[in-house]
Amino acid sequence: MKTFTLRFCMLAFFLNFAIAIFAEIPENTIRSVIKELSDKNPSEKDNIEKGVRQVVRLWQETDGNTEVFTSFCLENYISDPAEKKTVFLKISDYMEAINGHFSQMSQQLGWHVTIETGPILPIDYKFSQLSPRAHLTEDLYKSKIAFIIALNFLKRTLQEKEALGDDRLAWAYARLGDWFTGRIPTEVRQQNALVSNDASRYIDAYNIYMGKLFNPKGQHIFPEDMILLCHWNLRDEIKANYNKGKEGLEKQRTIYEVMKHIIAQDIPKEAINSNEFDWNPYTNTLSKAGKTVTSTPESPVRYQKMLNNFHAMKRVDQYMGNTYIDRKFNDDMEVALNDVEKLFDQFLSAPELKTVGNMIKKRLGRKPEAYDIWYDGFKARANLDETKLDKQVRELYPNAEALEKDLPNILVKLGYSPERANYLAEKIAVDPARGSGHAAGASMKGQKARLRTRIPADGMNYKGYNIAIHEFGHNVEQTISLYDVDYYMLEGVPNTSFTEALAFVFQKRDLEILGIENNDPDKEALDVLDKVWSLYEIAGVSMLDIAVWKWMYANPDATANELQEAVIRLSKEIWNKYYAPVYGIRDETVLAIYSHMIGYPLYLSAYAFGQIIEFQLENHFKGKDFASEVDRIFKLGRLTPNVWIKEATGKPLSVEPLLEAVRKSGM
Repeated sequence: MKTFTLRFCMLAFFLNFAIAIFAEIPENTIRSVIKELSDKNPSEKDNIEKGVRQVVRLWQETDGNTEVFTSFCLENYISDPAEKKTVFLKISDYMEAINGHFSQMSQQLGWHVTIETGPILPIDYKFSQLSPRAHLTEDLYKSKIAFIIALNFLKRTLQEKEALGDDRLAWAYARLGDWFTGRIPTEVRQQNALVSNDASRYIDAYNIYMGKLFNPKGQHIFPEDMILLCHWNLRDEIKANYNKGKEGLEKQRTIYEVMKHIIAQDIPKEAINSNEFDWNPYTNTLSKAGKTVTSTPESPVRYQKMLNNFHAMKRVDQYMGNTYIDRKFNDDMEVALNDVEKLFDQFLSAPELKTVGNMIKKRLGRKPEAYDIWYDGFKARANLDETKLDKQVRELYPNAEALEKDLPNILVKLGYSPERANYLAEKIAVDPARGSGHAAGASMKGQKARLRTRIPADGMNYKGYNIAIHEFGHNVEQTISLYDVDYYMLEGVPNTSFTEALAFVFQKRDLEILGIENNDPDKEALDVLDKVWSLYEIAGVSMLDIAVWKWMYANPDATANELQEAVIRLSKEIWNKYYAPVYGIRDETVLAIYSHMIGYPLYLSAYAFGQIIEFQLENHFKGKDFASEVDRIFKLGRLTPNVWIKEATGKPLSVEPLLEAVRKSGM
């Protein structure tokens, strides 16, 4: 699930200030300043012009008049390389401390809402909505620190960054240059934080009490105490029932009926996060003690939350000079949207998918149904009894403390030396999450990354363990790329896809960590098929996520009901284009169930990219020492995606190796 990286923290950290009017610095003044500085430093003329004009774009009337602007530029441009490096290192230390402590405060303020500590009280929500760093950027501009950085550390284009080669200091300077590129009013930032928190609370509390569901015969078919979060746990329960015959098939179909009602928003409000009533999703009726009860549909709450996100992000557009879509792909992912869509379309249209679909049809002994986008039968655990897995995991990890204590042992099983395993594990803590789970990275050395997963009162089950190993992969990346990278400004990875890649690599080894061996001679071929089918699922959902945001920008005044109609229509269109040729059924809406579209807008593409990157990493790891290669690769830090993947594996990013592996699988 979602990982909270330093980069996101820094963006939230630096993009807010008090409302003011942007100053109009005369062009002749700008040219005069550039000329005076360039005359003293002729070799720096291009950088001087870019730096001065970057300051102009951020300068406001409250920052000073034309004379103040002129004096500032002339007095604060750093021409001496040694002095510039010294200033850079000091800024790095200051910002690590500031960012780290503010992140720690934010974690503590949201602790009782995020972590399973008992009932959430109204006061918990109030504190979770506070933004400790809300006024910090205003202070950084008032003190002129922000302008010193903007003047001396330039915002580089993607092409300029990729021309930096192996000059690590230049890369670090460029990353500092990414920080001050727009000024957003404090009240806008605060409003957006409220919207984001509201969306997160909505999905974190969207539980279905499975023991209260009826099948078509009016029978309860799920355990009485089973509570599943939408959509993550519902999806995982579908996956868990592929080896359970007719009973498993009935459960899968029932879950999909639930999903369709959530998408259509005719799900009864009374069936959400409540065990008061029985609910028959086939007839969409509520009952209590055998008597029918009047219900109220949720509509259009789900789509209003999505629309709230859109309006929040659109408020930022005028201060950044681009759209949220542009910022997410060009600035955050550092991959052009057109390139992303082209890559996904290439994969989703590949004829190899029909081959895999026919194979699944044979293995199932029936025609594929829409929820079979989550077909899990290629994994080693597909033929294992999950009840036994649950028992084994509960015995190992009855609580969060037991899992945290075992983290070094897990790393040793993955090939790390005991010393290195302890070095990494002592920097990671485990928390019982209210939601599905996530990884919260540390923002300064001395802090711990947080591994969060659901741990029921009777101990962790296999689903929680599988998610925990995924999040542990995030934590290992976060720790290596914070503690072991050479410059703080290069902390992290190019974008969230790359941390997702390592999380997938770890998650794939979950059974190996439990000591369960897979001696199947077809193991490698099945693994390829599993990756292909998983990417098939997430690439399509990513295309829907993108299409919905394009639609909202094209229809900025749309209502929640209109957005609902659009999402359902777009989900059918994407299904019919990419999935109907494989499934033989049309107009399915399953792609619209993803909670990420509400809580983490335009994040889904990171998973798809992550799976493509994971395949290249796994190919690279073959025949090499896993632990040492993980360390080497994730010490690269936050380069651009194209540079990172080439340095990590020696090859560019592509879906062709995965498709070629399908052709060679012989399955």
